[in-house]
Amino acid sequence: MSDNVVTTTDSEFDTQVLKSDQPVLVDFWADWCTPCHMVSPVVEEIGRDKAGALRVAKLNVDDNPETARKYNVLSIPTLILFKDGEEKARLIGARPKDDILRGIDPHMA
Repeated sequence: MSDNVVTTTDSEFDTQVLKSDQPVLVDFWADWCTPCHMVSPVVEEIGRDKAGALRVAKLNVDDNPETARKYNVLSIPTLILFKDGEEKARLIGARPKDDILRGIDPHMA
């Protein structure tokens, strides 16, 4: 993972995501989830492409159930874009890069 892609946890979520000075795309995933492994490199690529304007955080829902429960993540992969501490966009399921960008780009300005 690059510097722009971090692993976050229940205890670090507020600091790394909600208090970030940049929008953060959070990838809610689990080891056993095949679609999660399909979308993960796409999400990391978006993080590299948008370095300086967007951060990416990965949260394993099995290891961090509190945050997943708080944000009502019922299916994985779920991608949630947070900006200024608030949820701005939510994408559920493995999606191609263009589809993810269409979902988050309107909230990046």
